[in-house]
Amino acid sequence: MSQLETLEQTLERQQQTTTTSVGNSNDRISGKLIGSILAVGSLAFIGILTETVMTVLFPQLMRELHVGTAQVQWITTIYLLSVGVTMPISSYLKRKYTLKSIFVAATILALLGSCIMIVGHSFIVLIIARIIQGIGSGIAAPLMNNIILEQSPRSKVGRLMGVGSLVITVAPAIGPTVGGAVTSVLPWRAIFVMVLPIMLIALVVGLMCIEQKTPTQEARLNPVQFIAIIVGLSGLILGLNQAGVAIAHAVQGTSLTPSLPLAVGSIVIGIVSLVFFGYSSRRAFSPLIRLGILRDRVVVLHLIAFAILPMVGIGFGYVITNVAQLALGTSAVVAGALVLPGALIGAFCAPIGGMLLDKFGPRKPVIAAFCGATVGPVLLLLCSPILNSAMLAGFYFIFALCYALGFSNIMTSALMDIEPAFVPDGNALFNTMLQFGGAAGTTVFATLLTVAQATTQQGTLAFAQATRVGAAWSFALMCVICVTALGALIMAFRIRAKRA
Repeated sequence: MSQLETLEQTLERQQQTTTTSVGNSNDRISGKLIGSILAVGSLAFIGILTETVMTVLFPQLMRELHVGTAQVQWITTIYLLSVGVTMPISSYLKRKYTLKSIFVAATILALLGSCIMIVGHSFIVLIIARIIQGIGSGIAAPLMNNIILEQSPRSKVGRLMGVGSLVITVAPAIGPTVGGAVTSVLPWRAIFVMVLPIMLIALVVGLMCIEQKTPTQEARLNPVQFIAIIVGLSGLILGLNQAGVAIAHAVQGTSLTPSLPLAVGSIVIGIVSLVFFGYSSRRAFSPLIRLGILRDRVVVLHLIAFAILPMVGIGFGYVITNVAQLALGTSAVVAGALVLPGALIGAFCAPIGGMLLDKFGPRKPVIAAFCGATVGPVLLLLCSPILNSAMLAGFYFIFALCYALGFSNIMTSALMDIEPAFVPDGNALFNTMLQFGGAAGTTVFATLLTVAQATTQQGTLAFAQATRVGAAWSFALMCVICVTALGALIMAFRIRAKRA
């Protein structure tokens, strides 16, 4: 046995011993903590649920609002942007305001956005409603993680982070199914009527259960930094989206304007804004996010994995449902059903992954989970010429199960060594990168399929075959992303072991 392996095992035994000694003194999970997690988690759940439901409603919205495909997609794009640019201020909110006041603000925004969706009858009004809902969700998701990380017994952090992951990951799994079922018998606005009682119940539970364990601080919101990170994230997401459009136009032989100049300009502005944000954060007395945690290579390597893996996790659903319909000829209902078992089972296994981390430390559960997750896209790549519905569902099930067992543990592992005062900054940073990775994933894989299909006519045998080719490219890229993330995590755990 090598000296490095001995050091790794020694470190894990030390972590387990420390966890046990700390946990035994206060190992009980209080009812108020469970109530707090459920209350805040319900807001995050509803936000993600309505986001995924809206994609099913596009045809109805286009007819009702008299808009095209390019315009109607902004109903989900603007929501994701609102969530993404709100999450970076979660550290500031945590330091400045009480947990209960943050929760109340998030609930009011979610209720207001849903009410506007119910009564709004113009495209602009619905866009405003989605912005308000996105801000509420962007506040709720980091708040739930902050409560878990701050108030959980040390020996139960992993499993409670898994429960938080379960709350969030079930929503996209059932969203399309719920949307299809409800709108088949009721108007689409009924979905937002149905979530109002849930949010009101969550408000009551949160007011009863959320406790303030640490005092607030005299933090200040730097408006220049806030604007810089909004412009930076929005520019990168818009730039990636327009780059995909430009590539599709190039392959089809059509004009690259205005998509190409807009893509280049947005990406440049986004990068410059984020560089300025990083520079100003180092010099500010009260930065929006204290980026000093990035001096730790272990945190950076975890963050790389946490940022790129959602590209696969979210992009997988897009690729499989499109391949099933366009290459295999299945209906939309069947295509959605292919990802439902894996997504649901995977979501419910997230707490199990957290329990494994609590018992064995982070290294073995995380590495084993993503070794298993990589098997899914590898099998899909190898079998891409002969893919059928059963293969799509089965291989995706392997990926989704292993992905859920390990993903939430990445952030938990990264924040283990951070000083408690800086955990909210790490939480804000990781959640922001999660949103960016998810938004980038759909764009990247949609572009690959579009490029493969560019010279064929939809509905023909050649188009179906081209879709298979695009799927193979997508699965190959997924393999590269998974291996890259796995390599970053292995390096992080080796550095941590050497420090012991």
